[in-house]
Amino acid sequence: MDVFSQLEDFQLDVLKEVGNIGAGHAATALSTLLDKPIDMLVPKVRMLPFEEICESVGGAETVVLAIFLRVEGDAPGNMFFILDLDAAKNMLHDLVGLSITDQEEYSELELSALNEIGNILAGSYLSSLADFTNLNMQPTVPALAIDMAGAILSYGLLQFGQMGDQALLIDTKFLEGENEVQGHFFLIPDPESFGKIFSALGVVSP
Repeated sequence: MDVFSQLEDFQLDVLKEVGNIGAGHAATALSTLLDKPIDMLVPKVRMLPFEEICESVGGAETVVLAIFLRVEGDAPGNMFFILDLDAAKNMLHDLVGLSITDQEEYSELELSALNEIGNILAGSYLSSLADFTNLNMQPTVPALAIDMAGAILSYGLLQFGQMGDQALLIDTKFLEGENEVQGHFFLIPDPESFGKIFSALGVVSP
């Protein structure tokens, strides 16, 4: 049975709260790293089928920048933080303060900065979810790729084996002054992890 069909507004509110707390932790860490005030908002949290992930970021052939990692521990799975290329450049310019000289290519410094931001974000969300569920969930070292969204997700499948067929999507907005950058954060638990996570959140599978 599809465990997500049992989710009610209450559970979705809990998941949004997980996202908000994770965003707050990430904003604090980024503010310290960049030495400037950074705010983050979580305007939307929803569940979606695996095959709709690509559509939510513009389609399988849309070229995106993705930071992805493996979740290990009590509820293993996969995490992706996906930005379109314009958003990634805007983040580097507006938030990090780097001068952008080429809209098409990324320097090692730019890639390193994006990887660190993704690492902070993923770690903050994962820590928040672990606190809510009392499950041990640890991130591996993140990897960064620039490719078509469909290719990146397929690579994840090849690297880590069969993913679950549903994902938690947390839309994320970074705010620095009047500058705003939006990204998409996905948690795709392994099939056997769903029961553990949602049982811990009060969803009982029959």
